[in-house]
Amino acid sequence: MNKQFFIFKSVRLVKFSRLTVSSFAAAIIGLTFGLNPTLACDPFRPNAPRNIGDNTEAAFNAIFQQGNYPVAASYLEKAISSEPNEPLAYAMKASLAYINQDLTTLENYSQKTLEAGKNLIATDELRGNIYAAVGHFFEGATILTREGTLKGAPQALTRLRQVYQHLDRAEAIAPQDPELNLLKGYMDLMLAVNLPFANPDDAIARLKANAAPQYLANRGIALAYRDLKQYPQALEYVNSALKSTSEHPELYYLKAQILREQGEKAKSRSITQEAIVNFDKALTKRSQLPADLVRQIERERNNTVNQLNNLGA
Repeated sequence: MNKQFFIFKSVRLVKFSRLTVSSFAAAIIGLTFGLNPTLACDPFRPNAPRNIGDNTEAAFNAIFQQGNYPVAASYLEKAISSEPNEPLAYAMKASLAYINQDLTTLENYSQKTLEAGKNLIATDELRGNIYAAVGHFFEGATILTREGTLKGAPQALTRLRQVYQHLDRAEAIAPQDPELNLLKGYMDLMLAVNLPFANPDDAIARLKANAAPQYLANRGIALAYRDLKQYPQALEYVNSALKSTSEHPELYYLKAQILREQGEKAKSRSITQEAIVNFDKALTKRSQLPADLVRQIERERNNTVNQLNNLGA
């Protein structure tokens, strides 16, 4: 029971949202309006790319390359109408609804993700199964949000079984697929950092070896090491993510969290001060973040200032 509870309560993602244990989570880099849709880039696969559509790609980049949620929402509206067969667009729409606690929209786009994923199986069995799994995942999150943990758990567990059935089918087709490994790596990390008997090593290895894009894989690994309290490793990977997505405010927020914990453990004023600097960097882009997240960053920054004051001169 605990295993399934932690999966669904951690779904805030996709990023996915946050997919932080937390991620799956941009200015539009390298995208030109008016491109032939067949030339749209696949953010996951440098080889044998899929056509996900210009607007879906733009929304993906807006969320995960720069953390610009208003821009992402605008592109998703276009994607829903112009690229109706792409399940990634519906999954990102569901993710934003979850972040905004919009249960009606979450339920609607969870179903649309599932439907689009199942429909895609006929022409792309790999991605169809991936997004059928994502659709069931979001339906479980919807149930738990609407019904509460105790009442909603039996239905959510049914969705969980279906999630892993579809992921297993996808893995049987292409075990090294970057999109599959990114998603499954984040899901496995959700379990590993929350359950005392779970081992995160396999999930970290999956993200290191086969997941893409690399900046999202690095972000997931940094989140895992943060929650495992392995702060030097966490800093290494968040810094790697920042090299290619240096404008993303949530990465500065993540780095600030890591430094705050490291500073507290070491009783170090300089590390704690650096944490505050990174909180401030995240807050310089407050206008492109959800309001609840901004308030959370502000609270954690204030707590870190108090931590610094308690360390003395």
